[in-house]
Amino acid sequence: MGSALLEKVEWHTRLAGHNRVAMLLFRLGDNQLFGINVFKVREVLRRTPLERMPGAHKLLAGTGEYRGQTIPVIDLAAALGYASLRQTESAHLIVTEFSRSVQGFLVADLQRIVHCSGESLVAPTPSLGFGPQVNAVTRIDGALVAIVDVEHILAIIDTAPHELSARLLREADGHRSRRALVADDSLIARRRIVKVLNQIGVECVVAQDGREALDRLLELADAPEAERVDVLVSDIEMPRMDGYALTRAIRETPALRQLKVLLHSSISGIFNEEMVKEVNADSFVAKFQPDLLAQAVLSLLPEPMAGVEGT
Repeated sequence: MGSALLEKVEWHTRLAGHNRVAMLLFRLGDNQLFGINVFKVREVLRRTPLERMPGAHKLLAGTGEYRGQTIPVIDLAAALGYASLRQTESAHLIVTEFSRSVQGFLVADLQRIVHCSGESLVAPTPSLGFGPQVNAVTRIDGALVAIVDVEHILAIIDTAPHELSARLLREADGHRSRRALVADDSLIARRRIVKVLNQIGVECVVAQDGREALDRLLELADAPEAERVDVLVSDIEMPRMDGYALTRAIRETPALRQLKVLLHSSISGIFNEEMVKEVNADSFVAKFQPDLLAQAVLSLLPEPMAGVEGT
């Protein structure tokens, strides 16, 4: 079932370059449909035998073997408030790659792959009750689909600090204050990015998706120079307008086309690198590596002006 379901994933992922996204739909214990971007899915399998590790986080169902390597398996149902699937033999395993790490997610019932326009994905209202584990919703054939914020769930489990090295802090020392616009639909990702950029003296304006980012950039284009931004740090997978479409819009807008654009995503791979070049982004950094992010931003900022205080 898994190989048949994902045999056309490469074709589906190419929709991402046109503000369209392909979603793998699944359920976690009732009729509510959830989705995850197939761009991040390696394979779907029947639940494999799991080994429970002493002292492991409560959301970790255990570790399992996947193509010769041991990967963590996360109980996605428990993370979303459903009954645990740890002991459910009929559960399925979605193997994903995020930020160059591989992990599995236990789900109750796999459905199908669908694709939709970025404009149809919107941030959920608090009244829906999903909480921060869901960062977008849409409707497929009339049914509500909740898009899981996998980065948020992984951050709950991985609580290790993400600090800049002393070397990068020294390198940033002396740079004149600059401004960046950070666009990311994940709250935890926005907070991490802003923290890193603040550490290197970069003030941040934030946006929750590509459409909001573009609107804000257009506003700032007519603002006094001190209020404009020097660089955009944007996620790729976002509701309403993805990072590729946002970059294209910037390059097609005379008032914005000189803006430096850094795409920053948990999606990695050759196709993504090709798309970064195709839309004329200036750089790409995989999430979440603080030193690499800081280094990339510093390389895109204007050189400090000689004679300016603090340089």
